[in-house]
Amino acid sequence: MDRGRRWVWLSAIFISLLSSAHSFYLPGVAPRDFQTGDPLNIKVNKLSSTKTQLPYDYYFLKYCRPTKILNSAENLGEVLRGDRIENSVYTFQMRQEQSCQVVCKEKLDAESAKNFKEKIDDEYRVNMILDNLPVAVLRQRRDGIQSTTYEHGFRVGFKGNYAGSFRVMYHKDPETDTARIVGFEVTPNSINHEYKEWDDKNPQVTTCNENTKNLVPGSTVPQEVDTDEEVVFTYDVSFKESDVKWASRWDTYLLMNDD
Repeated sequence: MDRGRRWVWLSAIFISLLSSAHSFYLPGVAPRDFQTGDPLNIKVNKLSSTKTQLPYDYYFLKYCRPTKILNSAENLGEVLRGDRIENSVYTFQMRQEQSCQVVCKEKLDAESAKNFKEKIDDEYRVNMILDNLPVAVLRQRRDGIQSTTYEHGFRVGFKGNYAGSFRVMYHKDPETDTARIVGFEVTPNSINHEYKEWDDKNPQVTTCNENTKNLVPGSTVPQEVDTDEEVVFTYDVSFKESDVKWASRWDTYLLMNDD
């Protein structure tokens, strides 16, 4: 059994135990209630490929880095995956939408460009985690059934890099107004962002409207990967209320097709 299948299988066990004993929670599986504005820290996991079966550390590629990279596996569910889970520069605020958030700017040297190109050619996928849920790409089924399926992580690129558009699904408690996270999706996109003058403390790009924070029409030229290319990483995040309860949040993930 490969690592991917073992991971899903373990998750299924956690849910089974939870549903059969309402007062018993394994570490890392107990629900967390978030108030509006609470910080949501995104963790990063390995780069994986079903084509090569050889995993790489997320920071093997020249992605935006925090000041200090730390091992961030903090509960049993994450430790049992056996992966290298680390902190990231991505932080959201619960139920507060953000558009065109600039993360960092990286200039690719020859080695960095070569690494990106190779990982794109080998169909590597980026894996992130929010509240113990892996990020996934939403895919509509083609068999006519009115339902959706997920793909593990998102590709490093399609001959290019990404600006990420995240969506966090939450289930709200009508009495306390707190919410629990029940889904973590991403829509990857490749955009060659432009800027006039770079300010590390308050970076702004001309490809986004300064007032609305939306992309300027006609500015969606894909980002190339090549030596001496500058890559500006940005993201959007939206929140969507869901009828899915916390105890059932893994159901869609367990229907994933494992390539």
